[in-house]
Amino acid sequence: MLVRTEYQEKSVNVLLDCGYSVPPRFWQLGLDVETLDGIWISHFHADHAFGLPALLVRFWEEKRKKDLYFLGQKGIESFVLKCLDLAYPNFLPRLEFSLRFMEVEPGETVTALGLSWRTEVNDHPQRDLALRLDAEGKSVFYSGDGRPTSETRALAEGVHLIVHEAFHLSTDIPGHGTIAGCLEMARACRVKRLALVHIQRNVRRERFDEIRELANSVEDCEVLIPEPGHQIKL
Repeated sequence: MLVRTEYQEKSVNVLLDCGYSVPPRFWQLGLDVETLDGIWISHFHADHAFGLPALLVRFWEEKRKKDLYFLGQKGIESFVLKCLDLAYPNFLPRLEFSLRFMEVEPGETVTALGLSWRTEVNDHPQRDLALRLDAEGKSVFYSGDGRPTSETRALAEGVHLIVHEAFHLSTDIPGHGTIAGCLEMARACRVKRLALVHIQRNVRRERFDEIRELANSVEDCEVLIPEPGHQIKL
C-alpha cells in the first residue's frame, strides 16, 4: 500500500510493506525512481518484505540518488540488510543512495518524513506492529497482519481510514483478522472508512457476495475492498 501526503507543500510517499508483488506493480504505475521516500515493514514475514531486494536493485539500476528511509520494529536494519545480502550478496556497497533506518516501538512517537508514527502489537504468530500515521490533520491506521488487540483498537481510535487484514469472513483463525471483526472494530473506533485487505483467496473468490452483503449492512462506515491500483483520497 502506497501512502501519499502533502507536507510543507511537498509530496511525501510511504510504502506500507513490500511483498513479492510490489516491485512489478510499482513499475507498472510508472512511478519515478525518486518517488518513494520511505518504507514501513510491519513484520518480518516473507509476503510482507521479500519484495525489498528487487525494489532496491531496480532503484540502483535506474540511478536513484535520494536517501530511502526504512521504519519498523526493533531489528529492522539487520533484517533489511540480510534480505538484500541473501538475494544479492555484497550488493549494498554498490547502491548510490543511502538506506536510513528508524525503529518505531510501542509507547513512543517518532517523527519522520513529516509524519507522526505510532505503533502497537497486533495478534499474529510473528511479532507484528500495527501503525498509525498522522499528518496535516489526517490519519491512517494499518494493521499489517493479525487480529486487533485492545492496544491496536486504542491506536485506531478516530482515524480517517483503517486498512486491516481480514483473512476470513467470520471464522476465528488464531493470529488473523476477520471481516466481521474488522467491521466491529471500525464501529467501536468511530471510523468512517475501512479497507479490507489480505482476504484469503478462496474466501474472496467463492464468498464475495456474502462479504459484500456483510459490508453493506454497516450504515455508519464506508467499507472498501481494494483491488490492485485502488486509490483512496482522505
